[in-house]
Amino acid sequence: MKKVLLLVATVATLGLVSCNNAQMKAEKALQDSLAEVARLDSIAKVQADSIQAAIEAAEAAAADTLNQAAAEAAPVK
Repeated sequence: MKKVLLLVATVATLGLVSCNNAQMKAEKALQDSLAEVARLDSIAKVQADSIQAAIEAAEAAAADTLNQAAAEAAPVK
C-alpha cells in the first residue's frame, strides 16, 4: 500500500511540475511576443518620422524654387 501511495504522490508531483513548466514557457512566449511588438512599433515610428521629414524637406525645396522663380520673373526697375 505504501508503494502505491508513493507512486501516486510521485505521479502527482511530476504532473504539477510539468504543468508549471508549460505555464512558464507560455509566459516567456507572451513576453517575447510583446517585446517583438514593441520593437516593430519602434521601427515603424522611426520610419514614419523619416518619411515626414522627407516630405517637409521636399515642401521646403518646392517653396524655395517657387520663390526663386518668382524673384527671377519679377521686372527689374
